[in-house]
Amino acid sequence: MNAQNDNTTPPRSGMQRLLRPVQYRHLRGFGLAHIAGGSVLAAAGLVCLSHSVYGWAAFFLVIAALNLAAGSWYFTLDRPASARI
Repeated sequence: MNAQNDNTTPPRSGMQRLLRPVQYRHLRGFGLAHIAGGSVLAAAGLVCLSHSVYGWAAFFLVIAALNLAAGSWYFTLDRPASARI
């Protein structure tokens, strides 16, 4: 007979399957790291805009927007299910 493996993580559903298990266990920390990194990138984009380097500014601002979106998504996943309703 096959013995059940006790070292497995519980099954996850939906969009949570996209996250690695370590990210899933520390959603708040990874969300905060994404938001902090996005803020730094946005500041770099604004500095580039002030020096009229539009290509780099666009690059930094797009990456900043993606990081901020990922951070807010992590915070949304971290809320309890009763608060999402």
